[in-house]
Amino acid sequence: VINSANFFAPDGTQVEIVFSPEDGVNTNLVDVLSLAQESVYFMTFSFTLDEVGEALLARSNDGVIVEGIFEVRGSETAFSEMPRLLCAGLDMRQDGNPNTFHHKVFIIDETIVMTGSFNISANATESNDENQIIIADPRLAQQYIAEFQRRQAEARIPDGIDCD
Repeated sequence: VINSANFFAPDGTQVEIVFSPEDGVNTNLVDVLSLAQESVYFMTFSFTLDEVGEALLARSNDGVIVEGIFEVRGSETAFSEMPRLLCAGLDMRQDGNPNTFHHKVFIIDETIVMTGSFNISANATESNDENQIIIADPRLAQQYIAEFQRRQAEARIPDGIDCD
């Protein structure tokens, strides 16, 4: 599933570590998302990269379940991908954390977890030193899904989004 020079498999678990800006984390993220056949769940602090939004819409159009939780402040910026995904009919929510929702996680097909410091933004892609770890392990993915479900239960569907 994972294929790069940064790949290794301790105890048989596939792991890949990529760094921004050198390794093209955004491109790698889109490539892994394109592998989704059943589901993509994500939790994100900042999500403004059009190409990642487009990849999620493409997967959804092919029948993949796509659900996400955005940090409230980040979701209300002019460049946020939340309105576009929400208006496309995807289950997008704003977090219910009274403080800062700082997750940066994608869970693909309940088997692959992508996490790290990488915000889904141009700054993270082009100028920040960031990291992303991709781990292919269904047991780990279930722990992240449980966290996603806890956070989704306290999150809210945003109102006031103009989809016309």
